[in-house]
Amino acid sequence: MALTPARTMPGVLELLPLDQIAFQRMLDTIRRNYERFGFLPVETPAIEFADVLLTKTGGETERQVYFVQSTGALDSTGEEAVRRMAALAAGSKADESMESLIQKMHKLAFPTPDLALRFDLTVPLARYVAEHERDLSFPFRRYQMQRVYRGERAQRGRFREFYQCDIDVIGKDSLSIRYDAELPAVIYSVFRELAIGPFTIQLNNRKLMRGYFESLGVADPEQQMLVLREVDKLDKRGADHVRDTLVGEGFGLSPAAVEKILAFVQVRSSSLQDAYDTLDALGAGPEALEQGRAELKEVLGLIHAFGVPETHYALNLSIARGLDYYTGTVYETTLNEHPQIGSICSGGRYENLAGQYTKSHLPGVGISIGLSRLYWQLREAGLVGTAQSTVDVLVTQMDESQLPAYLALAGELRAAGIATEVVLEGGKLGKQFKYADRAGIRFAVVLGEDELAKGVVTVKDLRRGDQFEVVRAELVKTLRVELEQAAAMG
Repeated sequence: MALTPARTMPGVLELLPLDQIAFQRMLDTIRRNYERFGFLPVETPAIEFADVLLTKTGGETERQVYFVQSTGALDSTGEEAVRRMAALAAGSKADESMESLIQKMHKLAFPTPDLALRFDLTVPLARYVAEHERDLSFPFRRYQMQRVYRGERAQRGRFREFYQCDIDVIGKDSLSIRYDAELPAVIYSVFRELAIGPFTIQLNNRKLMRGYFESLGVADPEQQMLVLREVDKLDKRGADHVRDTLVGEGFGLSPAAVEKILAFVQVRSSSLQDAYDTLDALGAGPEALEQGRAELKEVLGLIHAFGVPETHYALNLSIARGLDYYTGTVYETTLNEHPQIGSICSGGRYENLAGQYTKSHLPGVGISIGLSRLYWQLREAGLVGTAQSTVDVLVTQMDESQLPAYLALAGELRAAGIATEVVLEGGKLGKQFKYADRAGIRFAVVLGEDELAKGVVTVKDLRRGDQFEVVRAELVKTLRVELEQAAAMG
């Protein structure tokens, strides 16, 4: 029988164990900081009803959604579909093309699935809050760390299945702008502990952008949204592409207005005071501009009060975020020394995302770390490497008849909090050492005939390449010291 080639589809991140440990430790660091700021864990299903998931996303996002079709559902409706196709063929017009008839039959045989894989965690959160509103305490502070799925073109660093690590705060009826300042403080805490180099949390406000567009004559909200989407492509497509698009068919903005928009989105700040001065320099404008400016000023000042250094956050008026549901503050975070990586964390304020599911007004603000892409990019840049094994010690096997003694020794180490593996199948000692080294286990202990006779254990440090004897009763204490020193040295 022919073998089926072992393969994974493009656009997934599948890691070897030591890389997976490094990835998992990043997850643990993020989770620890989220909980430190008082956020509570939530999980939602990977599969949602399509009409629930796609209530407010925009056409571009919808094209990336993976729809789910149950084969069971097809079987149950197959007979009816066949009957309908036969009736369709019998009643088709003589001048109807075969292609048109085939398309109609395809729709009958394969109706649009009513289920879809989630493409982010924010829309499922809105559904979750609307569904469980009576059981939640507001403001509701949640973190969620799960895989999401997008039908993007597979390429280096872009994934179809990837982890997102979200925090959101949802209010009932209202939500203070102060929460918009808290989220950057959380992200600062996360990336500082991850120690991945200098970074900047960049902020903007969609009200400010909409107000500025209105001052240039772009008053229609739908047209403003289209302009926002184009501006959001500035870093990817370049100023010339954005300029040509905005003056071209479908937009028709004047060259003078487009130049002012391009100048507006080039604005950056270098300090808190510079951000204040930059916002003041925009001059008076429509109500939306004034609201956006006031919100940004308050958020920027409170981020400082949260203890985030001015070197780690800045005003960036080019940030728009592509999803339609953002209404106010928006964020993107970049590594200062690796701008080619792009945004490693993003999010923003949404005033009424859950309005598609409930009559209650549930505004929120959230921010997300796309960990799969971040990890891949950091590894490519040499900023993270493989980790050591989660196993601290390997208990080797010298004599099969002494297996109960080896198991007892391992149980004693585990009871002391030392992760321990036992060799259950014998073999040459050198081969056991080689296994431990390849598996990333630093310490191997040997309890052979000589050690048993002397009441000692031999400990081999596979990283340093040396070994020493320790009294059996002192093994736990000695290994703890060795492990602490190894951890301190990295």
